Amino acid sequence: MRSREYGPDLTPPWKKSVPAPEVAAEPDLVVEEVSTGFCGAVVRCEKTAEGLTVTLEDRFGKHRVFPMEPRGFLLDGRAVTLVRPRAGGPGAPRGQRRGPLLSASGSIAVQGARARVARAGRIYVEGRHDAELVERVWGHDLRVEGVVVEYLEGIDDLPAIVEAFSPGPDARLGVLVDHLVPGSKESRLASQVSGVADVLVVGHPYIDVWEAVKPSSVGIPAWPTVPRGQDWKTGVCDALGWRETTGEAWQRILASVRSYKDLEPALLGRVEELIDFVTAP
Repeated sequence: MRSREYGPDLTPPWKKSVPAPEVAAEPDLVVEEVSTGFCGAVVRCEKTAEGLTVTLEDRFGKHRVFPMEPRGFLLDGRAVTLVRPRAGGPGAPRGQRRGPLLSASGSIAVQGARARVARAGRIYVEGRHDAELVERVWGHDLRVEGVVVEYLEGIDDLPAIVEAFSPGPDARLGVLVDHLVPGSKESRLASQVSGVADVLVVGHPYIDVWEAVKPSSVGIPAWPTVPRGQDWKTGVCDALGWRETTGEAWQRILASVRSYKDLEPALLGRVEELIDFVTAP
């Protein structure tokens, strides 16, 4: 039987699958893999024995490899088929990211949004350098979510600070602690408030937040080991031959941070955890 409306194929047009548009997997293109929900920027495409694959890098610097299957990825929420870029073909201008515009933290930037009225909840960090680094990478996210970050100049009085804050379901308190490792002074202080409702204390293993910046981003082979009993920041400057004050050295380090890719995952995950905790319904 032949349909006058549909021709030899009796499938109505609205039931036919529409091929997904093909998109060249250019470096820095941000896509989401449909089966896993993994979202990241294209790092490279490769031809393997199994076929073409694409490597994506997420906001934490984690790499995953996926086959470039039809309709295998989402771009701006639409299914697309990634294809290998043409050799010598036109690419995105240097420094221009295709796909969604990302903030320094790797989240999708909200364009034209005003800063939200500050929540009652807060995130406390130990010192000014910690606060400046968090602002550098997560500033956009914090303003969109209405989260204020304050620094404490140390956590020796952490139990009293938590009590004075009076945390509650609508005013959660998150605290980021340096050198939160078993047996440290910081871990003993954190344990004193670990059972308080609506309070979350997390930390990174580094002696100072300076170490949470990747050495390669700063242009050094590694962060030096400073002998116990010596001021750590002064010892770092001496070991690296930096003839500047620790404040000037910090500005050098902070200027080297452009995005989450310049930070160690041990810090990235903890800050994300605090933002999620403070903003949870």
